[in-house]
Amino acid sequence: MSSDEETRSEEPVPSALVAAHIVYGLHAFAIVLGITGAATVIGGFVGSVPSIIGVIINYVKRGSARGSWAASHYRWQIRTFWFALLWLIIAMLLVVTLVGAPVGLVLLVGLTLWLIYRIARGWLRLLDKKPMYE
Repeated sequence: MSSDEETRSEEPVPSALVAAHIVYGLHAFAIVLGITGAATVIGGFVGSVPSIIGVIINYVKRGSARGSWAASHYRWQIRTFWFALLWLIIAMLLVVTLVGAPVGLVLLVGLTLWLIYRIARGWLRLLDKKPMYE
C-alpha cells in the first residue's frame, strides 16, 4: 500500500476539518496582522494571539484527525509554527550582530515568503481534501 493510500485510510470527522480550516484562517490572519502592523511578518505570526490560538487548537484537535488524511494538515500547521519560531530566533540573533545583520535580514525575508507559501499551499490542499506531503 502506498503512503497516499495509508493517509487516506479513513475520512476525517467533520470537526477535524473545521478546526483545520479555522487554524489556516487564524494563521492567514496573523500574516495579515504582521504585514500591516508588526516589525516583521514572522514576528507577527509567531507572536500574535490568532496564531498562538491556532497552534493550541492544533494540539487539542489533532487526535480527532488521527488515522485520516487530515492528520497531515495538523502536522503541517504545527511544524510551520515551530519552524517559523526557530528560524525567527536564529534570524534575530543574526540581526543583532553587525556582521550577521545582512544574513539575518535576508533570512527574515525568505522566512516570510516560506510562511506565506506554507499557509497558502496547506489551505489549498485542505480545500481539495488532499493530504500534505512533507
